[in-house]
Amino acid sequence: MFKLIFKCMNSKQLLAYSLKYEGDYTSIHKALINNEPYIPVKEEGFYFTICDEIYPDSLKVLKNPPFVLYYRGNIDLLKHESVSVIGSRNALPYAIKWTEKVVRELSKRYVIVSGLAKGIDGLAHQIAMENGSTIAVLGCGIDVIYPKCNKNIYDQIKLNGLILSEYPSKTEVRKHQFVMRNRIIAGLGDVLFVMQSNLKSGSMITVNVALDCGKDIICLPFNCDQIEGEGNNFLIQQGANILTNLEELTKL
Repeated sequence: MFKLIFKCMNSKQLLAYSLKYEGDYTSIHKALINNEPYIPVKEEGFYFTICDEIYPDSLKVLKNPPFVLYYRGNIDLLKHESVSVIGSRNALPYAIKWTEKVVRELSKRYVIVSGLAKGIDGLAHQIAMENGSTIAVLGCGIDVIYPKCNKNIYDQIKLNGLILSEYPSKTEVRKHQFVMRNRIIAGLGDVLFVMQSNLKSGSMITVNVALDCGKDIICLPFNCDQIEGEGNNFLIQQGANILTNLEELTKL
């Protein structure tokens, strides 16, 4: 069904639906199926659609690829090899230390993708910009800064990296949008690094999408009594790669 829809849709149609439904995937998908009438609109700002050449092939393999992506910053970063780094908003010092080490090493060769959340995400973006570049994927409007405490990071990425969102300007924060955001993070990175997670977290959603796409998962291990990292240990038990030293990163 999706392939049939894909053949029939065009960028003007997708943009009109995206603006009308504030980027909501389900609503846009339904509009496409019903061939809903639309009025072409002009969006002030930068965007591209699944019909455009710049659209990453890695996102087209998702079960529900975003139809439109709005951006700020350097769109050419989408052409570079990248890895995704995710983790808890309430990161332990141990996870913070290893995230700094891992991202500092990876950013020498790869663009770092994360979600601009508190904790591991924000840290990954900051460290990446010391030596390289980063892509932040938002779960709200492209011009909506959430959380507010990451405003300085947002501004830096806008100047020196790339900010992406399937939600147009002024789209407010809604919980389900962050779940949808996670699939884009999983899709963009060639490998997914999980620095800290619990069993019921957004990180697990991202992992499941990455697995569906055939991506490698690399997890930082935790002590058995560190419940904050029980998600990582579970993933390792299920066959995820275990991160034990920085030398392993040179094999990627």
